[in-house]
Amino acid sequence: MKGLAELTKTTLIGGLLIVLPIYLSILLLAKTLSAIVTLLSPVTATIPAGVQFRQVIAVLIVLVVCFVAGIVVRTGPGLRAKNAFERSVLEKVPGYALVRGLTDRVSDDDSEGAFQPALVEIEDALAPAFIIEELADGRYTVLIPSVPTPAAGALLIMARERVHPVDVPFTQVVRVISQWGAGAGEMARGVSVRS
Repeated sequence: MKGLAELTKTTLIGGLLIVLPIYLSILLLAKTLSAIVTLLSPVTATIPAGVQFRQVIAVLIVLVVCFVAGIVVRTGPGLRAKNAFERSVLEKVPGYALVRGLTDRVSDDDSEGAFQPALVEIEDALAPAFIIEELADGRYTVLIPSVPTPAAGALLIMARERVHPVDVPFTQVVRVISQWGAGAGEMARGVSVRS
C-alpha cells in the first residue's frame, strides 16, 4: 500500500512539473496577446473588418513592426542605435545579459557575448556550467544553472584549472539541464575530476 501511495505521489508531482510550465506559458502568451490587441484597438477599430478578424490584424501589425525593426537593425545606423540602447538601458535591467547570451547561443550567434558550455569541478563532482567571461588573471566567471531552469543559478569565479570547456552544442547543455540531467554522460566524456 505504501508503494502505491509513493507511486501516486511521484507521478502526480511529475505530471504537475510538466503541465504547470505549459499552462503558465499558454497563460502568459494569452495575456500578452490580449495586451497587444488592447494596445492596437484604436488602430484596428478604424479597419473595416469583421470583429472576428481584428485580433488577427493586430497580430499581423505586430509581426510587421518586428520585421521592420529587424530590417532597421541590419543597417549601420540602426545597429549603432540598438547597441547604444542596449548599453544605456537594457544592460541595466537585471537578467538581460543572461537572456541575451542565451538567445545568442541558441541562434548560433558566436559573438563576444555568447556563453561557452563547460563542466566545472565542485568538490569531488563535475557540474554543467556556462563560461560567462575570462578574467584578466586567467580565472573564469561561470554560471552554474539551476535544474531545470538554465536561466537561473549560481555565479562563481573559479580557477582556470577547475573549469573544463566542453565541445558540445549550447542547446544540448540546456536540454540536459532542462531534463534533470538526462544525457549528461556525453558532456562528461573525457573530463574527469583530479584527485
